Order: sequence, then structure tokens, then C-alpha cells
Amino acid sequence: MPEGDTVWRACKRLDQALGRQELTRTDFRVPSLATTDLSGRSVLEVVARGKHLLMRLSGGITIHSHLRLEGSWHLYRPGEKWRGGPDHQVRVVLETSAWVAVGYRLPVLELVATDAEGTVVGHLGPDLLSPDFDRDLALANLAAEPERTISEALLDQRNLAGIGNFYRVEVCFLLGLHPWRKAGSVDLAAAVDLSRRLMKANLRNATQVSTGIDRPGQRSYVFERAGKPCRRCGTTIQTAPIGEPPRERVSYWCPTCQPEA
Repeated sequence: MPEGDTVWRACKRLDQALGRQELTRTDFRVPSLATTDLSGRSVLEVVARGKHLLMRLSGGITIHSHLRLEGSWHLYRPGEKWRGGPDHQVRVVLETSAWVAVGYRLPVLELVATDAEGTVVGHLGPDLLSPDFDRDLALANLAAEPERTISEALLDQRNLAGIGNFYRVEVCFLLGLHPWRKAGSVDLAAAVDLSRRLMKANLRNATQVSTGIDRPGQRSYVFERAGKPCRRCGTTIQTAPIGEPPRERVSYWCPTCQPEA
């Protein structure tokens, strides 16, 4: 699932292309919005809230979308061939005089009043990439359930918004935390600060990197490296699911660098 930095970059691209421009044509291909026509409205801005995309239009309307596992937004010039997937996977087409934005496989696509965006993102904790990030609130949220594993606590978007599996796994490795450590026994401030620092650093990249080496096969310490040697000590990286169904996620860790005790 795309994480906060990936969604932030997608919003930036959409905002640069569509922002302050008038929509000349809209085509919603989901039953609930099939007859909706937003042509004539201007795109005021496109912003990220955690893993959610909010496209704010004139007239107080917001297009809310979420990518989850397979969704994506693509930008094309008028007349350019679309390459995001077969036509039946297109959920929405937004056109201006200069750009065509196509949303593929979007599992969440809806319209909400801009002044009621809280109904779709109000449950989220502080956004790690927001300039107004409320660190104290994020720490309080994480500390509220001390018996919960640090893995589950970091992934819970109600605690703080934006962290996904890549950052959760890599932060635990970098801090020497076993994935099943209880949140109450962890330096939560260090986990939050490192998560934010890594995510902000990756806003400049097209990929997610925790090692400082942006090359294939070298971008992570343990993420998706099950069965391979730890980059620090050579111990074989382990993997197992963590969390309760249906929210369990695959975890990766080094048994030596991240001891259970």
C-alpha cells in the first residue's frame, strides 16, 4: 500500500498539473457518481492527508480518493496514449486544457463537501508530513495502549497518519526493536522522530530508501529481504505476519539486531 510520502508526491504532481485550472471535462466511472459533471469548476489544490488524496474544487466540493493496494493516478497530455491499465480499470477522468488526469483502480472515490472533509479523514492521527504535525498528540496516541505491539501501534492511522509497512519495518530495525515489543517498553519519541525524518527525506526520491543508497536491491535493511543476510551482522532476516486478521501485515526483522528481550 502506498505510504504517506508516495501519496504526498502524487498529490504534488496532480496539484502542479491541475491546480488553479478549470476542469473542461469530467468522467466518473463508478455507479454512485456516474451522472456527475464537474466541468467548469476550478481545481483549487490537491493535498495529502496521511494516505488520502483530497482534490479541492471551487464551489466547496472535494474529490476524495484512496489508493490502497492497487490504485494510482496518472497524468497525460491531451491525445497521449494512456498506459495505466485496461480501460475497464479507469474510475475517473479529469481534463483541463493542458492535462488529463486518470484514476485507475481507485477503491475509494467519492465527493464530499470541503467543509466536511472531517467525515472521511477526521479519524486520522497527526500527519507525519504536515508542517503542523502535532508530535505531542502522536506520542500520546501511541502511549495510550502500552500493551500493543510497536508494529501495530505505528501502523494504526488513528495514532499518526502516513506510516506503512516499509517505514514501520525499517524504523524497528534501525532502533533495534523486535516487531513484537510492547509499545509501553519503547522510546516512542525516537520512533516517531525517525519515521518523520525518513519520510521527509524520501519526498525528494522517486522510491523509498532507508539505507541512504538509492539503487535496486540496496534501498532497505530488512523490508522484503526475508532469507537474506542482515546488512549489519549477516544473520538471516526473518519474516512472519503480525496483527489481527484482516489487518495483519508481513514483518521482517533481524533476530540478532532486534532481539526479543
